[in-house]
Amino acid sequence: MYFNSIALTTALLAGSSMAEIIWDGRFTDKSAAEIDKWSWNNQVGAYQYYIHGTGATTDYINISPDYANPADTSSSDGARITVDGTSSWNGQSMMRTELIPSTKAAINKGKKYYHFSLKRSATNAPDTTAEHQIGFFESHFTELKYGIDGSNGKLQWMTDGKAQFDMDFEANVWNNVAYGIDFDASTVEFYHSTGGDKLVSKAGPMKASVSSNGADWHVGVLKFSKTKEDWFFSSVYIEDGELTTSISGSSGGSAPVKASSTSAVPSKAPVTTTSSSVAAVKTTAKTAPTSVAAVSSSSSAVPTTLQTMTKSTSPIVISSTAASSETNDAGCTVEYVYV
Repeated sequence: MYFNSIALTTALLAGSSMAEIIWDGRFTDKSAAEIDKWSWNNQVGAYQYYIHGTGATTDYINISPDYANPADTSSSDGARITVDGTSSWNGQSMMRTELIPSTKAAINKGKKYYHFSLKRSATNAPDTTAEHQIGFFESHFTELKYGIDGSNGKLQWMTDGKAQFDMDFEANVWNNVAYGIDFDASTVEFYHSTGGDKLVSKAGPMKASVSSNGADWHVGVLKFSKTKEDWFFSSVYIEDGELTTSISGSSGGSAPVKASSTSAVPSKAPVTTTSSSVAAVKTTAKTAPTSVAAVSSSSSAVPTTLQTMTKSTSPIVISSTAASSETNDAGCTVEYVYV
C-alpha cells in the first residue's frame, strides 16, 4: 500500500498541539550571577529577586547541580532556597524567600501549565507546626501549603484556601508538580508525581478565582515561623499547548545540558559594585563560597502590588501609615503597598 508521507505528516501536525515553553526558569550555571545582579534598574535573567531578608544573597539562594532533580536531564542545576529568622522582607512578620518570573510572555492568558519540582532534606527540615505557602499567586487561587491545621506533615494543594489533594513530604524525595491553569475558563487542575515518574492528574479541573497580572507567581516559600529551613526547587518552567508529563525533559524549547556536580565553581562570591547586591554563588557539596558580603534590603525593591493572605484570608497590616511612592531612574512611579 502506498502512503503519501508528506500528506500524512501534514495531517498529523495539523491535528496536534505541541507543548511550548513560554518562560524557562530552569536553573543553570548562569542563574547565580543573574539573581545576584538583578535590580529594578537591571532586570537580568529569568527571575526577579526582591523578596528576601537583609543578609547576603547566599544566605537565601544557592545554585548547584547537586540541587537539581536527577531525573530531569533538561535542568543543569537546582536551587536551595533558605528561609530563616532573618528573612523578613520590608519589616513583615512572616519570613520569606521568593523568586518571581521576569518575562513579558503571556503567562496569565489562555491555558498554561506551571511546572516545578520540590524537595526537602532531613537537615533544616520545615517546621511542621507553622503554616507555609509555596508556589503561590497573589490571589492564592492555587498554591501548595505545609504545616497548616490537619495536614499531618503532608503537602497540600489548595484552591481558594481549600485543600483539594495532599502528598507525603518525605526527606530527599522529589515531588513534581504542575498547575494546569485555564485563565479564560477560570479553572485549575493539579498534576503530581515523585522522582522520575510521569506527571498524573490528581485533582480538577475545578473552578477557582483565577487571577494573575503575569508577575505574581512566587517560586519560593513564605512561612510563619523563624526556624531555619532549606527548600529545594528544580525543573521550573511554564508551557503552553499540551502538558509535558515527562520529568526527564520537556518537549518544548531548548533543553540545557545537565552538568556534573563535580564541575568547577568559583571559590569566591563575585560582588557587584552596588551595596544592595551580592552574588548568589553556584555551589556544590564539595565547594562552598569562601567569602560573602552582607547586603541591605532596598526600599526600591517593592512590587506595585503585594497582598499575602493569612489563614483568615485577610491581609496582614504591618503599618497604618499611608503608602509612599517613589519615581525610579526610568521615570516610572512605584506605589508601595505594605501588607
